[in-house]
Amino acid sequence: MAAKKRSSRISSSSSSSSSHRSEAFMPSSPDSVKSQTNRHRWLITIFFTVFFIISLLIYFQRYYYYTATTVVDVEKPYVYQRGFVKVDSTYREVIDENLNVSENISQRHFGNPVLAYITPWNSKGYDVAKKFSSKITHLSPVWYELKNEGSKLVLHGRHNADRGWISDIRMKGNALILPRVVLEAIPLDLLKKKKLREKAINLIIMECKEMEYDGIVLESWSRWVAYGILHNSDMRNLALQFIKQLGEAMHSVHLERNGKTNLQLVYVIGPPRTDKLQEHDFGPEDLQALYDAIDGFSLMTYDHSSPYNPGPNAPLKWIRSTLHLLVGAGSKSRRLGEKIFVGINFYGNDFVMSGGLGGGPIIAHEYLSLLEQHKPLFHWEGNSAEHFFLYSDNQHVQHAVFYPTLMSLAMRLEEARSWGAGISVWEIGQGRRWHQGQSM
Repeated sequence: MAAKKRSSRISSSSSSSSSHRSEAFMPSSPDSVKSQTNRHRWLITIFFTVFFIISLLIYFQRYYYYTATTVVDVEKPYVYQRGFVKVDSTYREVIDENLNVSENISQRHFGNPVLAYITPWNSKGYDVAKKFSSKITHLSPVWYELKNEGSKLVLHGRHNADRGWISDIRMKGNALILPRVVLEAIPLDLLKKKKLREKAINLIIMECKEMEYDGIVLESWSRWVAYGILHNSDMRNLALQFIKQLGEAMHSVHLERNGKTNLQLVYVIGPPRTDKLQEHDFGPEDLQALYDAIDGFSLMTYDHSSPYNPGPNAPLKWIRSTLHLLVGAGSKSRRLGEKIFVGINFYGNDFVMSGGLGGGPIIAHEYLSLLEQHKPLFHWEGNSAEHFFLYSDNQHVQHAVFYPTLMSLAMRLEEARSWGAGISVWEIGQGRRWHQGQSM
């Protein structure tokens, strides 16, 4: 998951590239110039629309067809009783039922662990966490960064911490509080110097003790990839050793609130982008090496597409192949899968499909606004198991919107169940109330 704010939406503008093409047309009168120009613009619009549709069809043909006619019924949750978990959803159902959730907000329908992230920039997540605390096993507020300041290491972020909110959460349920810590310290210094490694571990453990946390979620692999150190076998081994050392040190600390429980460490890992592991990818050997020292792995199975490669947020076959790559098959895979939190996005993407590249992430209120304005027809794509819709903006630029629906969420929950895995939600301040009631 990126530390940056996901609620920001990249604005799009229409392309003005037609000017240089029009030089080839030299009609003799103003009327003919206007006619040729309008015809030229019309042809460009048709071209981009046809190109977009063909591109989508080609993209979807790359994925194995996954039928979505049946979904496992788990004691008939509210949304199943109302018949909303289906392929042929409509924009009106989403709008009308958005604020409705089951009166029973304490019963868990997904029995495996649920890790929910909360960000300060979508503060609604704090209230959502309190409301649905009985459905969540792990809460990770995005609060901390471990940084270099000169020759020192400093843990920033306590100013974000809300003791009152933590107290409210613990009064309402048993969810563990594991703030996220992003390791931004320069890895060449941190990993090579024993004193800095020990300092980093002590800073994290002391913060957990003083703030009475249950542990942390650590994000460092993506930073190490950015520094380009993981292709070096010696540095990679140092990186794995540091994570193991941190996990073992945390497990040696007994919580004062409950002497039977130790501090926990959940580690964030990114999914491979291809079937063949790259040098920097977190792979099955890394998972095996860290298995005993880590309490869980938060797997970021989202952000599959981008404005440069528009498409589904998290194709189901990609999630399945990622899990197979990491945990393998057979009886051993179940044991490894139980420590995986399969990533589920509560945000969507609004991609620009004509007039140039553009677009980006959108959250619930932006999504609902688009539904109100454009009243679109939902399309179900069975290969990726996601809904999408198309619309044209005020500049007649074509857009494609991919946003999680109850059907797509239900199929991902069932996929996680089949591996014995939990889920990790990025993040609960972004989603619609439908999502919150269905997914946890």
